[in-house]
Amino acid sequence: MGLKRASRYPSSSFRSTPALFRRLEAMRTRKILGVSLSLILINMAAIMERADENLLPAVYKEVSEAFKAGPSDLGYLTFIRNFVQGLASPLAGVLVLQYDRPTVLAMGTFCWALSTAAVGASHHFAQAAIWRAVNGFGLAIVIPALQSFIADSYKDGVRGAGFGMVSLVGSLGGIGGGVVATLMAGNIYWTVPGWRIAFILMAALSSLIGFLVFMFVVDPRKTVHITHGADQSSERDDFIIKGISTSSAASVWLESWAAMKSVVKVQTFQIIVLQGIVGSLPWTAMVFFTMWFELIGFDHNSTAALLSLFAIGCATGSLLGGIIADRMSRIYPHTGRIMCAQFSALMGIPFSWFLLKVIPQSVDSYYTFAVTLTLMGLTISWNATAANGPMFAEVVPAKHRTMIYAFDRAFEGSFSSFAAPLVGILSEKMFGYDAKSVDPIKGSTREAFALSQGLISMMAVPFGLCCLFYTPLYVIFRKDRENARIASVKEEEISLTK
Repeated sequence: MGLKRASRYPSSSFRSTPALFRRLEAMRTRKILGVSLSLILINMAAIMERADENLLPAVYKEVSEAFKAGPSDLGYLTFIRNFVQGLASPLAGVLVLQYDRPTVLAMGTFCWALSTAAVGASHHFAQAAIWRAVNGFGLAIVIPALQSFIADSYKDGVRGAGFGMVSLVGSLGGIGGGVVATLMAGNIYWTVPGWRIAFILMAALSSLIGFLVFMFVVDPRKTVHITHGADQSSERDDFIIKGISTSSAASVWLESWAAMKSVVKVQTFQIIVLQGIVGSLPWTAMVFFTMWFELIGFDHNSTAALLSLFAIGCATGSLLGGIIADRMSRIYPHTGRIMCAQFSALMGIPFSWFLLKVIPQSVDSYYTFAVTLTLMGLTISWNATAANGPMFAEVVPAKHRTMIYAFDRAFEGSFSSFAAPLVGILSEKMFGYDAKSVDPIKGSTREAFALSQGLISMMAVPFGLCCLFYTPLYVIFRKDRENARIASVKEEEISLTK
């Protein structure tokens, strides 16, 4: 008994392929320590995705010096990537109707790998900006497909833990990418600045993972149990692949349009997107943490250690939040996840205020910063794994899951992308940040304070609004989940009568 992937080859040609291809099919269903190879590779893709996201913020200071750019210019680089990512995200929902998700994930991974290498090779700010837009396009394809893959791989009662685990391992990638880039940034390798080498290295690793995903990952929607002979299994594979390939472009777009309309009408989706628009603003603003600590006077190693503690706290918190929310949802099926999300969002207010306003902005406050960042990460990182991801999977039929994650990224990514440039603008125009006053080695206490003022403006208030906007879900989520269940039952009945 096992699982078999819908083959990319017709059944007749598959029977005549060499033994190499048969071994390839067997490897795709292999398990390592009880975990399928597909889930392992999907988690590796999540690691590379988060590492790529954290790469540029980790070297903001060096990029600022290389391109003679201030905080607002650096914010625009993040804005461009996030904005394009938001606009292009619905494309992921369209692509998965035509191709299996491993293919879509590989396409997006190769796209972001190419753009990451190109940013590392850029010598002008405009070049870097263009390639950051391409990077956003690649991430737009990858993230919704990855989220729907996880949603389909776990049942309702443990889906929070599933999202938490992929967030945990993804955060490890963010830690690795940020730490390695920060440590490499201060060095020269073969006459090439270290930050450029970090970008090229990240691109090479991402390309490798993309290739492995394409070759070995099995889409859970395209698998069948092998309960009959080899010939019958091949006929089933042939049927699946023909069903995918013979669909016309017009029917794909019509189906995509129908999926878009049904997703946007779901009230739970509307409310989670609304809270996400404001709730993602603080996280986008946090890309300036590296620069802020270096302006205070911390060296690359100390800054990397502090941000690693924060990332470890967030990674652990995302898994902890998912597990707690799974258990709460068994006790309070319709409200447990919402309560967990509101608690997490609310904790962002006191932690942001204490971190940016109370702790003295001095290298002598290292241990206070370390403890605060760890506890902050543990408590403010629950929302996506405890509530948003699992709840999205429950309020639409399974075939629309990629589309709902794609539209969530479209709305949240587009609006939250304004946070980074706003932090830069507030710091420069309102609080007096002057890039020319920064010492390349010692930083600048005055500029660090100005940047912290911009950061607190884009963190404390959005966290409070995020908590408030979850409230209507106490009434709406139950109704939407029941509607999705009824729709899924009807679809199954229709499919059985055909």
